[in-house]
Amino acid sequence: MNDEEVRERILVAADSLYYSKGYAAVGMDELRTAAGVSLRRLYGMFKSKDDIVTAVLQRKHGEWEAGIAGQVSAAGEDPAQQILAIYDFLDAWFCTDTFRGCAFINAFGELGGTHPEVATLVREHKESFQRYVGGLVQQLGAPESLGAQLAILAEGAQSTAAISGDPAVASVARSAAEVLINAALR
Repeated sequence: MNDEEVRERILVAADSLYYSKGYAAVGMDELRTAAGVSLRRLYGMFKSKDDIVTAVLQRKHGEWEAGIAGQVSAAGEDPAQQILAIYDFLDAWFCTDTFRGCAFINAFGELGGTHPEVATLVREHKESFQRYVGGLVQQLGAPESLGAQLAILAEGAQSTAAISGDPAVASVARSAAEVLINAALR
C-alpha cells in the first residue's frame, strides 16, 4: 500500500471507531488493528492521536459540506426548497443505523475543554455551516437573522435526534423551518 492508501485506511478506521465508541475509549493499538497497519506505520503517518483526531474532523467537515451541498443542489432552483433540503439531509442521516449525533458536537463534548485545536476545528465547522445557511437565506431574500435561526434549528435537531434516538426529529425541524421561512418572507 502506498502512503495515501494507508492514510485513508487509518482515517476510515479512526472515524468509525471514534464515532461509535468515543475518542478517549479508542487506543492506538485498537486503531492499528482496525486499520490493518503496523503500529510503526501508524505513527509514521500520524505523530500522535491528536493528529489523527484532527485529520478525522477535517475529513468529516469535507464529507458534511459535500453531503449538504449535494442535497441542496438536488432540490432544484427554489431557495426555500434548497434550505428545506438541509432537513431532508438530516432525516436521511438520522435514519441510518450508525447515527450517533454530530461528530463535532461529540468531539467538543469529549475533548473541547482540553484540546484547543479540537475546539477550534469544531467552532470553524459550525461557523462554516452558519455561513452556508446564511448564503441560502440571502438568495431567498429573507432577513439575515433567519440564517442563524435555521442553522441553530438544524444543530438542535442533531442533538435531539442523538439523545432521543428518534429520527422523526428531522421532520419536526423541517416543519419548523418552513414556518420560519414563511414568517420571514411576509
